[in-house]
Amino acid sequence: MVADSNLLTRLRGSDPRVLPRLATLIENEDPQGLHALESLFPFTGNAHVVGITGPPGSGKSSLIASLVQQIRKSDRKVAVLAVDPSSPLTGGAVLGDRVRMMEHHVDSGVFVRSMASRGRQGGLAWATAELVHLFDAAGFPVILVETVGTGQDGVDIAALAQTTIAVEAPGLGDSVQAIKSGLLEVADIVVVNKSDQVGADDAIRVLRTTLDLAQPPHRPRTPILATTAIEGEGIVDLACAIAAHFSQLEETGELARRRVRALESEVLVALRSSLQRSLTRKSEQSSRFTNAIDRVLRGEMTPRSAAALLSEQLASG
Repeated sequence: MVADSNLLTRLRGSDPRVLPRLATLIENEDPQGLHALESLFPFTGNAHVVGITGPPGSGKSSLIASLVQQIRKSDRKVAVLAVDPSSPLTGGAVLGDRVRMMEHHVDSGVFVRSMASRGRQGGLAWATAELVHLFDAAGFPVILVETVGTGQDGVDIAALAQTTIAVEAPGLGDSVQAIKSGLLEVADIVVVNKSDQVGADDAIRVLRTTLDLAQPPHRPRTPILATTAIEGEGIVDLACAIAAHFSQLEETGELARRRVRALESEVLVALRSSLQRSLTRKSEQSSRFTNAIDRVLRGEMTPRSAAALLSEQLASG
């Protein structure tokens, strides 16, 4: 336990190089990083994880930058994890969010990390949850996770975050798509950013009507807030809404339930990843996988039957 305490002390401020180094090791699935995370995991479960998702052009990064500035006024530390689309050439992150948030680079109470989605659907990278655990153990009480995509590609964030924010903007034409995909159904707070633009009032009215009609009677009314992030307008109200939602989760016991669901989802993601590697890396399993795909192609079995067969083979060794 001495080693764990020493690592925790260094992570929480005595050595500023530890956090970025561990983040890189964990993202690259380096055994050293995963072992460190294992020892740090007992110190997690304290952070408020806020997911922020929405279509490109809605101003999520500017909104986050303003929100970070507002949170820092209360002297609370903030970690930002921006999941960028993977480069089609290198597989690396675009890193646009880190560039846009450089104004915070001299603030030791703010840590910004961009990571590539690496082809994973659902708006999150494989190691997103593990980096959230790392930031949690590092003592960040607020962790903001910006996800890639919109619609169905963005709803996975609700499984990880305790508070999910859907960001829309007037004139993008994505509000109806967001409604169809279920993105608004998982949102705890809806933000219409760039509210100084033409059409903002109409967008708010459509969203309000739609949410009121679709929302179950037992669920609290979803707040719809207007912001202009670049000017800082509406950011105080957004920060208050986030804090109020967290308090509501604590009072109702929903916070504990959401954390359980988040861990269940993470275990299932890790299990799927492990199964996929088992099927493609080991020569014997890879051969079984190829044979099963061939049988599906020949029409001898359905994909579901092939999955069941492969599961039985994995279980029997």
